[in-house]
Amino acid sequence: METRIEYDSMGPVEVDARRIYGPQTQRSFNNFKIGDHRIPIEQIKALALVKKACALTNAKCGAVTEEKAKLIAQVVDEIVDGKWDEEFPLTVFQTGSGTQTNMNVNEVIAHRAKQLDESNPLHPNDDVNRGQSTNDTFPTAMHICAYFEITKRVIPALDGLIKSFEKLQKKGKGLQKVGRTHLQDATFIMVDQEISAFVDGLKTAKTMLVQNADYLLDVALGGTAVGTGVNTPKGYLDVMETVLPKVTGAPFRVKNNKFQGLSLKDAFMMAHGALNTLATTLFKIANDVRFLGSGPRCGYGEWHLPENEPGSSIMPGKVNPTQCEALAMVCAQVFGHNTTMTLCAGSGAFQLNVYMPIMIYDFVESCRLLADAMNSFTTHCIDGVEFVPEKLKFFVEQSLMIATSLTPYIGYDKSAKVVKEAYKRGCSIKEIILEEKLMTEDEFAEAVRMK
Repeated sequence: METRIEYDSMGPVEVDARRIYGPQTQRSFNNFKIGDHRIPIEQIKALALVKKACALTNAKCGAVTEEKAKLIAQVVDEIVDGKWDEEFPLTVFQTGSGTQTNMNVNEVIAHRAKQLDESNPLHPNDDVNRGQSTNDTFPTAMHICAYFEITKRVIPALDGLIKSFEKLQKKGKGLQKVGRTHLQDATFIMVDQEISAFVDGLKTAKTMLVQNADYLLDVALGGTAVGTGVNTPKGYLDVMETVLPKVTGAPFRVKNNKFQGLSLKDAFMMAHGALNTLATTLFKIANDVRFLGSGPRCGYGEWHLPENEPGSSIMPGKVNPTQCEALAMVCAQVFGHNTTMTLCAGSGAFQLNVYMPIMIYDFVESCRLLADAMNSFTTHCIDGVEFVPEKLKFFVEQSLMIATSLTPYIGYDKSAKVVKEAYKRGCSIKEIILEEKLMTEDEFAEAVRMK
């Protein structure tokens, strides 16, 4: 590999000549060969937007020249467009503040700017990182990244699933079925009523996502090293208050408690908590759907799920609820991420949390997995569900819990006795009622009719 010599405050470093990053990136690349987990490119792009906002703010405050600010902004636009993705190779398992990644972005911007204009060189620290610390830029980028992952990736996928279930709900209108509690037969319910729980549960999860994403709009930018704002130019936050929303296209807020923003991750946890709640709802739905579609002959079999691929390497004709299983596994992964992030959020010390790279990695993966799984579940499962009316009718006719509707007429004790007798003899409740002349046929029909 051809190399070039670069220098930082610790001395010379051999840097891969093909790359436009610098010595601190190379040191991190050499020193942290831990796993294949890379800082998400979404975080890199968010961090680049922070650099653009800082450059424009610094220029307005007189801390850097207009020319340098424009150069930084130009390179940031290239990074956001995906032109330099390969220049950000660093692992998640580095310093807990994300310092090496912050410097990675600073170095790429400085080196690329030199290619664009050699007459106006940028220093990665003095110019690109002017008035900043990793301690405020990295968590700010986390909030920007997380906000857009929720609003632009997760919510559209969730909306699609909600619409699919709403269509299925309409299709199930007028179909009666047996309800189930404790995995035992319960009183009757309509198919559309059962599905309404899924629809409203997902809508509630969306509301929680939107509400909790608002906490992410408060960012730590301007706090620099420990929250005091050391080295920021005069009037920095007043200018940034206008610049950051313009650069990001979202109403991020900078006038807040920086000490909280650096040392605590409560807003981040609230946002992921909403993702975890969504995963919990999806986990329940996935399990219900695969039970309702179980069979085809020896299970519940009330729903016919789309047959997408063979289900067994040994059993001919077997088809499995694979979309449900995939979604359930994604939910399990999100639960694990939430546990990891809970530990990380509570483990910061004094003025800084030092678990940030793994937190943003898990957050982005949770969003990506949930969105992908919901899209897949919608397209390859729920959109193609068909009900099995004959199976629904069979269970209704066989149900012993129809006796619940008889208690206003014959009382609880007599109803319980009828249930036991019907179960013992393997016949229907109606047969026992009419045989013992406890009710007329018309009275029975009125009692069991869905109100």
